Amino acid sequence: MNSYIDNLNWRYATKKFDTSKKVSQKDLEYLLEATALSASSYGLQPYKILVVEDSVLRSTLQPAAWGQSQITEASHLIVLANQATFGEELVDDYLENVSATRGIPSNDLQGYADFMKSKLMPLSESAKATWTSRQTYIALGNLLSAAADLKIDTCPMEGFDNAQFNEILGLKEKGLNTAVLVAIGYRSREDETQHYKKVRKKKKNLITYI
Repeated sequence: MNSYIDNLNWRYATKKFDTSKKVSQKDLEYLLEATALSASSYGLQPYKILVVEDSVLRSTLQPAAWGQSQITEASHLIVLANQATFGEELVDDYLENVSATRGIPSNDLQGYADFMKSKLMPLSESAKATWTSRQTYIALGNLLSAAADLKIDTCPMEGFDNAQFNEILGLKEKGLNTAVLVAIGYRSREDETQHYKKVRKKKKNLITYI
């Protein structure tokens, strides 16, 4: 546990990456697996994980991210894209997977299916998009922590033009929406922010026991 806390203290939002260092395929797959294992509401995972490796595409995306250098300098750019909307297929596909994975007859899952649909289907389109977007942030937290545990640097990024990212990546026609970005790689020696002391609220001001 102590090493985990130490690694969380070690991590910071990296502003400048070392372009000569790349995250190995093995470590990348580890991070993606950790992200895929993230908790999500009802276990539905209403999002996609996009790994943007193509340097030309990343250069095209950079102006839509306010010109931030992390977009092109990091080893990899990960886009967490939530489903812009959904129908009953979201629940049906999930429970089909549950049935196959756990060997449970589909009929035995019908009650759970009806329950989930009764809660999710009445949501407005706006509420559906908000809910799916929130799920990506659970995955984001897991990705950041897993990377810190491997001493891989990250920078979560909300500074981008959502509509432009969706257009460049062709997400709208896929029913997806860019929720949040994560640049991953290794910090540059020139990144002065790595030397800043971590600033967090004191636990007594943050945590309340009731």
